[in-house]
Amino acid sequence: MEQIFFTSWSSLARTLFIGVAAYASLIVLLRVSGKRTLSKMNAFDLIVTVALGSTLATVLLTKSVALADGLLAFALLIFLQFALTWLAVRFKAVSQLIKAQPTLLVYQGQFLPAALKAERITEDEVLASLREHGVSDLTQVAAVVLETEGSLSVLQQAATGTPSALRDVPIPVAVTPRPATFLAD
Repeated sequence: MEQIFFTSWSSLARTLFIGVAAYASLIVLLRVSGKRTLSKMNAFDLIVTVALGSTLATVLLTKSVALADGLLAFALLIFLQFALTWLAVRFKAVSQLIKAQPTLLVYQGQFLPAALKAERITEDEVLASLREHGVSDLTQVAAVVLETEGSLSVLQQAATGTPSALRDVPIPVAVTPRPATFLAD
């Protein structure tokens, strides 16, 4: 029968040594590669973060994976993320390929039902986000935007015009908003 709670002292020593070395190496690689490597700006950033964690776990716990293999995997993931973001900053086509567009869910205090349905977001979820942002009156909202990484941004009404923060958010030509419905107090 397998040993469940303890295998050997050498196994523990290997995990300790590999863990410290892999963790320190990962920190150095992340510092060299810059803040963008672990940002949450789009789905690819999340994939890299999860893949780095998975790789660290594999290096720590799988005896058949050498430390050098793990370090190469870290470096490869970080390099690919760096290369992809470098290309995305320089070439709009690459950026459009890897990033989703932000989506307007509320515009000028009105829900946009087609956008909500397309993004599978409920009015209640938007209202919860408004509360999280300290907004109590939907009519005071210039826009609620579903960002490329999945968070909801809330912009309050500006004194005049369309807020400049919406310049990269497509605003539907024929906005046919539907008023919010609330239960009577």
